[in-house]
Amino acid sequence: MLNPKQKLNEKVFNLDVEQVPIRKGFGIGLLEAAERDARVVGLCADLTESTQIHLFKDKFPERYVELGVAEQNLAAVASGMAAMGKIPFLTSYAMFSPGRNWEQIRTTICYNDQDVKIVGSHAGVSVGPDGGTHQAIEDIAITRVIPRMTVVVPADSIEAKKATLAIARRRGATYLRLAREKTPVITTEESPFEIGRANVLVDPITPAAVIVACGGLVYNALLAAKKLLGEEIEVTVINNHTIKPLDEETILKYVRRAEAVVTVEEHQRAGGLGGAVAELLAAKLPVPIEFIGVEDKFGQSGAPNELVEHYGLGAESIVDAVKRVIERKRGGK
Repeated sequence: MLNPKQKLNEKVFNLDVEQVPIRKGFGIGLLEAAERDARVVGLCADLTESTQIHLFKDKFPERYVELGVAEQNLAAVASGMAAMGKIPFLTSYAMFSPGRNWEQIRTTICYNDQDVKIVGSHAGVSVGPDGGTHQAIEDIAITRVIPRMTVVVPADSIEAKKATLAIARRRGATYLRLAREKTPVITTEESPFEIGRANVLVDPITPAAVIVACGGLVYNALLAAKKLLGEEIEVTVINNHTIKPLDEETILKYVRRAEAVVTVEEHQRAGGLGGAVAELLAAKLPVPIEFIGVEDKFGQSGAPNELVEHYGLGAESIVDAVKRVIERKRGGK
């Protein structure tokens, strides 16, 4: 079922599949990036362990700046450091950065074309008991709309490490979105990863639909694909880790085969991955599309898995969406 070219974790469907917080991959990746390039510096808003930047701080204290609870200053200081030739990684909860400091990111970083990496941790409703005030489910929308901004949403901890290393080498403002909870490890160190290039994880010859997913919900998309296969419904699964720039070529290629699409993200339905895919298809390849995402609501307190299910982001919801979009395709709607 899994595409062998992707060299995915062979235990991905096992009950004992390893689970690691996606944010941990960032911490490890930043440490490696800093060892490779002395220009890499770290900044945080009083959340070092939560964002995993403490690994960098402990090894490179002279290259670390603590701003305290002052996210606007976090962005402005990072922009100034970039103007002086550094490669700043600024970290906080996604609700506060890019949430609270969006204007500073827009104006001091992107408008001035500064090479700053904005790392937003604890995104999505799977933050859990912290509740709606801390659950960023609008952050993809507000970052991808800014000119000169790259937006990356890794599917697991290994991909987060690779993404961190990649954006450290790649000049330009970037938003890296991370989840809090432990997430099944889907990929391996041998799996391909490239900014702006989507990965086709399941690639049947005659798919009935395409699932385009990002972040921690890529795993749920794989679970849905496996369940659908048991019902003799084959689907393509694309891990679209880069929201901007969108890999239009890959998405169009596989959608042409299936002529039906379901997008999956732990984000508002409006403005995120689904919006980006819909914009592309509306212009170049109109087909039936269904969206898995939060339906214009705020988050709330609860257990992470319960919230994912409550907001219709689980594997069964994806299965139902695939069946709906196939029926729409057959009905010509």
